[in-house]
Amino acid sequence: MAGSLRRDIVGLLVAHYARPHTEILTVPQKTNPRIMTSVGNIDLVLPARRVGGVGASYLMASFTHVSPDRPSRFSAGHHGVLYVARSYETALFETIHHHVRFMARTAEPAGWTSQFREIILKVDADLHDLRADTAAFGLCLDPDNYEAAQQLAATLRSSGSEGIAYPSVRQAGGECVALFYPDCASSPVQGRHLDYHWNGKRVDLVRDAGSGAVFRVIEGS
Repeated sequence: MAGSLRRDIVGLLVAHYARPHTEILTVPQKTNPRIMTSVGNIDLVLPARRVGGVGASYLMASFTHVSPDRPSRFSAGHHGVLYVARSYETALFETIHHHVRFMARTAEPAGWTSQFREIILKVDADLHDLRADTAAFGLCLDPDNYEAAQQLAATLRSSGSEGIAYPSVRQAGGECVALFYPDCASSPVQGRHLDYHWNGKRVDLVRDAGSGAVFRVIEGS
């Protein structure tokens, strides 16, 4: 079993078109289908683990918009997970990988297809650490098959774990955490806006929307 780890880290999350929503809903708002679609299913989050205040939507969205049609490494789609990278570069490669998978299923022409936002936040949680023994958890770090990772996460979640620290599968040397509850993170601050360029096969360019600087994505970095 992975060891338990408690630590404070500053991580980065790149969220696709993240849109803040009203943190406190009035009774009329709760009956408004349009507003509730934006907020998601708040009942999926235990009341004691919900967060509010400025920027709370960045932390809550991963837990109120879940579906078996959108599984991830540590969730089969029945529970939310907030994925955070320790560094900006790791966040880029993680999100680029998943954006490429999405774009490959479309008929979109080459171009600047999507804008993402950098969210800088603080993580404070009891995490199970897979980084020290990657051989033992190799199946959980498979690049494409998430079955073992989802089973491990389900076991840890049921035992009271707050999440998992693990080596990035998309950038060598990178580190990530998968948080099982929104209150495991705090103080989200919006950073850069980033445009991703799809060349028909992969994301080859990233543009800082603020400065206009364009960076080439080197595969295998």
